[in-house]
Amino acid sequence: MILIYKFFTNIFYPFLILFTFFRKIRKKEDPIRYKEKVFASSFKISRKKNSKLIWFHAASVGEMNSIIPIINELKKNNDNFEFLITTVTLSSGNLIKKKLQDSNNIHHRYFPLDVDFLIKKFLEMWRPNIVFFVDSEIWPNLIMNLHKNSIPFSVINARITKKTFKRWFLFKKTAKVIFSKFKLFLASNKETINYLNKLGASNIVYNGNIKLLSEIDVKSISNLNKLALKKNKFWLSASTHDGEEDFCLKTHLLLKNEFNKLKTLIAPRHINRSEKIKKLCDNYNLNSQILNEDDLINDESEVIIINSFGILNQFYKYANSVFVGKSTLKILKNVGGQNPIDAAKLGCKIYHGPYIYNFSEIYEILKNLKISNQVNSPEELFSYLKQDLVQSKEVNTEVNSSINNLSNEIFEITMSNINRFILNEAL
Repeated sequence: MILIYKFFTNIFYPFLILFTFFRKIRKKEDPIRYKEKVFASSFKISRKKNSKLIWFHAASVGEMNSIIPIINELKKNNDNFEFLITTVTLSSGNLIKKKLQDSNNIHHRYFPLDVDFLIKKFLEMWRPNIVFFVDSEIWPNLIMNLHKNSIPFSVINARITKKTFKRWFLFKKTAKVIFSKFKLFLASNKETINYLNKLGASNIVYNGNIKLLSEIDVKSISNLNKLALKKNKFWLSASTHDGEEDFCLKTHLLLKNEFNKLKTLIAPRHINRSEKIKKLCDNYNLNSQILNEDDLINDESEVIIINSFGILNQFYKYANSVFVGKSTLKILKNVGGQNPIDAAKLGCKIYHGPYIYNFSEIYEILKNLKISNQVNSPEELFSYLKQDLVQSKEVNTEVNSSINNLSNEIFEITMSNINRFILNEAL
């Protein structure tokens, strides 16, 4: 099966180039750096000769944010370490420019297509010493080439969903070959440990979810619209997916009957949909504004569509209530849920729909801390927000302390496991 996969990825390589180029035209890829995914000539190697290169592959924004504290800790204690971070999504590439712009020993590249000859060239040119996959990134050609080149690799924050497990289990022998090659799995939940055992993995350690590690320096967070946010009653809908804005606008219309000059802020998961959301607002006869990074909020705007990456914390800091998307669409029930951790750490009350599979354990923690609630309709969300909007924001220090204690505990366990792995593999 691995040979068949290798054959077909090679055969379809020209079509994958066209598909990537088509995504670039649709503004789903970086207009220039998309070439890093498809051409070896665009890999742009910049590592130092005598350093030890540690490669982290983190598909998207959430995974990338979770490894920044880990990399910072490794940097602190090891002058000879250099880091390569590969990601897949455009949003992660845009965000990492802001997060790591001052780091001269951390390099970001887009992850190349898992085509055998491309992967071979990538490894030959970058020559990583150790590789960490984050979450559930399993690429057969990459894994077999890492193994062939005796480059040790592991998964941190390993997460196997029921759907993923069933797909791999259809090819049980292939799965055993691939999963047995990993030196270590740091599992984010106990369900994953069970699935990994059945797929033939070994050296599995329960570690906890490293997405709780995201660092927030509250004092450094500034917002050009601070006065407007403090002056007006508003709520924020974050990381919404296509179809959820309708849910939010219906909630806004209900609140509009109760509050004058209410503002609803919507931060779509993919900002290329901003114009589409504006047209939806027009259909509801709502005055809307697409807010770019340096724009000021118009006083007459009822719905503000946030059109920038990586600035949610600027709004979480002032928001009392946040609805977190990718949670109301039944079609996404097996992959539902977006990361609510930063909103929780910044003292927001959090609401979500019924489909939160990806973050079910995190939401269970937040529910026990009494800061998150499930809502099933605009009317239900309205009933909560109606109460929240008449209250001033008060950061619950007890809740923050509980989240930070759990975060510190997971961080210590994670660093202990990673340092042990690096030390053992370096011997």
